[in-house]
Amino acid sequence: MAFESLSEKFQKIFKDLTGKGRLKEEDVHEAMKEVKLALLEADVNFKVVKKFVRETEQRAIGEDILNSLTPAQMVIKIVNEELVRMMGGEPIRMELKPAGQVTVIMMAGLQGAGKTTTAAKMGGRFKSAGKKVLLAAGDVYRPAAIRQLEVNASRLGLDVCSLGTDATPVEIAKAAYDRARKESYGVLIIDTAGRLHIDEDMMRELSDIKEAIPVDYTVLTVDAMTGQDAVTVATEFSEKVGIDGLVITKLDGDTRGGAALSIRAVTGKPVYFAGMGEKLEDLQEFYPDRMASRILGMGDVLSLIEKAEATADLEEQKKVAEHFRKAQFTYDDFLTQMNQMRRMGGLGSIMSMLPGMKGIDPDAIDQKQFDRIEAIILSMTPQERNNPKLMNPSRKRRIARGSGTDIAEVNRIVKQFEQMQKLMKQMKGMQKHGGLGRVFGGRTGMFRGSGLF
Repeated sequence: MAFESLSEKFQKIFKDLTGKGRLKEEDVHEAMKEVKLALLEADVNFKVVKKFVRETEQRAIGEDILNSLTPAQMVIKIVNEELVRMMGGEPIRMELKPAGQVTVIMMAGLQGAGKTTTAAKMGGRFKSAGKKVLLAAGDVYRPAAIRQLEVNASRLGLDVCSLGTDATPVEIAKAAYDRARKESYGVLIIDTAGRLHIDEDMMRELSDIKEAIPVDYTVLTVDAMTGQDAVTVATEFSEKVGIDGLVITKLDGDTRGGAALSIRAVTGKPVYFAGMGEKLEDLQEFYPDRMASRILGMGDVLSLIEKAEATADLEEQKKVAEHFRKAQFTYDDFLTQMNQMRRMGGLGSIMSMLPGMKGIDPDAIDQKQFDRIEAIILSMTPQERNNPKLMNPSRKRRIARGSGTDIAEVNRIVKQFEQMQKLMKQMKGMQKHGGLGRVFGGRTGMFRGSGLF
């Protein structure tokens, strides 16, 4: 993910601070020099870095901080708060009009930033929120863009207004707006033409659309991998066309990601969404506090939960939860959980959102092991998957042959599964007799006072 290098540098800086115990003013000053260098290497705008370091250092050298019993943690807290402030503080959302009215969103951006795909992704999000969405294919200079929008819209169950390449973008925008009003669409998203670079014709075209129909939001799509160029593009669009907010794409890639940290501070415009992958569901609302937590290696559990909820099959999960509660977890339940993990983007995507996982390389984990486990379980009969006690040597040999593995690997999976079942029975017994309450919520419990137990 973006910021991986920056996150590693921050982890080292804070580790060094923690090792010093009580801090001196020069310790903070040295740490801020390292922070400044790390941010610049991450391609954060120089003026933004300068302001960030100055304000962070002023707070960190306060008397209360330096004399704190845990000064290093206080410095980390301040850096986290300043990162959140730099990215805009509270998240800002697009306010959609009430039923009976059309919210018009015009997409803008350079060619290759992911504008057309993002238009479809946004449409999918608004549809899932209960809105009737119409997409307008306004990139008449690139027939492939029209086709791309139509294909993505079809996958998401969205409608498209397309007049081909003979009509002008303004004519398409007008036709789409008229259709949206007549057919009671709640949201109209207009995809416009991108360019390899900013030019006057493109800017005039966008301005003409805004004059022809009532555009509520002009949303600029920028590519995180272009670094400071993304900030320059955002500034130019903001000055010449006027933008209301942004979407930053490719934040899942191997990029320094400084654009995400700089854009709000430079343009004053909010980031609405972050593109975190190529799949049509890989568009997340942009939360400055969650992004700061991920940068500092604290994870992003809330986004992980939301991703799990969005991809979960509720009936399947209810069944699994009931089996957990009764300590009757089966191999079929295990398959359900593996498939859920795949829908969430795989182990690497999940680990990137968990706290304390920054030092672990997801690629170092044998992903094929999951495929082998799945093959072993699918080689079992339905009776064997639901009643693990049926396992005997002859059945295990058959399963090994059917899955293309060996008997030792089947034995290992069976043993691990039996251990999991024993643990679940122990947890059930502890919960029944108050043991879990003592472990998690007692006088020394980790959730003491939370009201969970």
